[in-house]
Amino acid sequence: MTDIKRLVAAQKAAIVDWRRSLHRIPETGYTEKKTSAFIAEQLSGLGLDVTTGIARTGVVGLMSGDTPEATNGKTVLVRSDMDALPVKEETGLPFASTHDGAMHACGHDGHMAMVLGAARVLSTLKEKINGQVKFLFQPAEEGPGGAKPMIEEGVMENPHVDYSIGGHLWPALPEGTVGVKAGPLMAAMDRFDLTISGKGGHGAMPHLCIDPIDTGVQVVNALQRIVSRRMNPLNPTVVTVGTFHGGSTFNIIPDTVKLSGTTRTFDRDVWMSWPERMETVVRGVCESMGAAYELDYQQGYPPTINDAEMAEMARRCAIEVVGEDKVVVPEATMGGEDMSFFLEASKGCYLFLGTGREGSAPLHNCRFDFNEDVLLTGVEAYCRMVLELLG
Repeated sequence: MTDIKRLVAAQKAAIVDWRRSLHRIPETGYTEKKTSAFIAEQLSGLGLDVTTGIARTGVVGLMSGDTPEATNGKTVLVRSDMDALPVKEETGLPFASTHDGAMHACGHDGHMAMVLGAARVLSTLKEKINGQVKFLFQPAEEGPGGAKPMIEEGVMENPHVDYSIGGHLWPALPEGTVGVKAGPLMAAMDRFDLTISGKGGHGAMPHLCIDPIDTGVQVVNALQRIVSRRMNPLNPTVVTVGTFHGGSTFNIIPDTVKLSGTTRTFDRDVWMSWPERMETVVRGVCESMGAAYELDYQQGYPPTINDAEMAEMARRCAIEVVGEDKVVVPEATMGGEDMSFFLEASKGCYLFLGTGREGSAPLHNCRFDFNEDVLLTGVEAYCRMVLELLG
């Protein structure tokens, strides 16, 4: 029987080196040119069929199993994101960012190293793979989103992808644990921008004005009523207004105000209903106050929902990696992730790989870092999942 753990451990130096090399050259969404070139070079070195320039900077490496059944077998997609955040790094690490104002503060350097590690290990086990594996490196997860454009450019075909897997380093879980959850794991995430136009004038004479600030306040309150009175309270939904700008001085009612915010939900039907629900509320409030409005509602990522059978398979594999006591069911999060598009296009599962320890920084923080031993956990989990699906 193949000793996957030993094979993965033998690649630790390479996996760590990949992570550190990628950490030094962070690039934000759709600017990942150095990153994608590095990835393509590593995949080509493993003898994979490499395609670059998908959705501008995306990379896919295709590996075919070396068995009689491989040509007609199924295909597994192993996905990583590539982009960094516009954050000035303050970790003090010897391999810190060399790109001023950019940092891998969300662990995508680790994600890439794990998928590269899985590709290297599995390239030595092709005689056990009755199918094909696509190692996919996606741009712009942090926005505006690279998964959907990659799918639109055909990455789920030729060969057709049957299963998609991936994972995220997760400081909310203890270091060394693996989080596996069937069903909704991460929320749909949308953005809205609203301009309300009234009629400005003197603050002492509101009856001669149409007050966009008062109208905006009513809109904010009415949006919360959608959640508290129109949504199933057992189905979590969030609407947050994050900006509200209007006015120039204390005694003048302005002509316009601008608001922006986000909605989050785990339910796809609720997600699809939000644009119409918001339009109805905004229109009703503004008409009642005599104000005009412009609403730009942008649907972002759908909810990240793990297939139940795939989650159970992932749980079994994770137990082989870390032991049953360290495989946990994580809380779902209202954060969003465009892995969701791959999970809509095929059966799949997204894991959380625990990195949390005392004093560790959260994701998107200028001091975010993690124990690189966790990368081996991810590599082994991916390898076991691929072999379970294609063995």
